Amino acid sequence: MTLITKRVVLATVAAGAIALGVTALGRASAQNTNQDPRPFNGSHMGPGGRGGMRGPGGPGGPLAMLRMLGPQLNLTDAQKAQIKSIADSHRDEWKSLADRGRTAHDALNAAIMADAIDEGLIRSKSAEVAAVEADIAVASARARAEMWPLLTPEQQGKVKQMQSGARHWMPGR
Repeated sequence: MTLITKRVVLATVAAGAIALGVTALGRASAQNTNQDPRPFNGSHMGPGGRGGMRGPGGPGGPLAMLRMLGPQLNLTDAQKAQIKSIADSHRDEWKSLADRGRTAHDALNAAIMADAIDEGLIRSKSAEVAAVEADIAVASARARAEMWPLLTPEQQGKVKQMQSGARHWMPGR
């Protein structure tokens, strides 16, 4: 075989290998088994941010955790009614905060995912998210302050104990 013939054969084999690789790659990507069609945006934080919570502190507001702990705390019917009354009195505020949080997070994600990077816009939208998060933290603290005196000292101790135990298994803590 001449040098030219060897080069032609080598080029043909290389082109075939490249074509085979491209075809295999195309077929593999077409078989995406991911059930979530959304593109990765670095967030994974559902509506309203913070892991998909639908309001300050989760569905139902800052007192949602207390509802989950209620059976373990042996709340009386009177305590349950008072806690429900507190939650009802804040429902509109928590809904408004959840809506603001969702809007702020959506705007931030849109700025992050934009074709052109606008650092000033991203920082501005991040500041808006932080402001809503601060408002949510204050609302949570106020609701907790209203609810806390309703618990007996034993119930308060149990809540504190459960909260400290939860910090050990909660991601990011």
